[in-house]
Amino acid sequence: MKDFIITDDAKNQMSKLLEKNPEKYAVGLSVLGGGCAGFKYEWGFVDKKEDIKDGDEIVEWENGRFVVDSISLFYLLGTVIDWKEEVFGAQFEISNPNSKSSCGCGESFSV
Repeated sequence: MKDFIITDDAKNQMSKLLEKNPEKYAVGLSVLGGGCAGFKYEWGFVDKKEDIKDGDEIVEWENGRFVVDSISLFYLLGTVIDWKEEVFGAQFEISNPNSKSSCGCGESFSV
């Protein structure tokens, strides 16, 4: 069983991001200290395969890759990552069962 779930919509969006940035190896997500609730999600790209370290979780599919660093995995256990498109915008939505509270923007949380 995976430590987290990535929906098909999220995978499709990650694949589009990688198509637009062919020099990048994967989409990455980290949990860092900070934000108004104590921890924050940090999205970015992994530049090359060699940047992935032992213990990092990599999910690969036909035309995409997603990486979570080993330290962040603890905070993301059971999390569902989805892509939501609404009338006034679109974004990755993170449903984290470990989050005890979050800020209004949804980018930071506490455990």
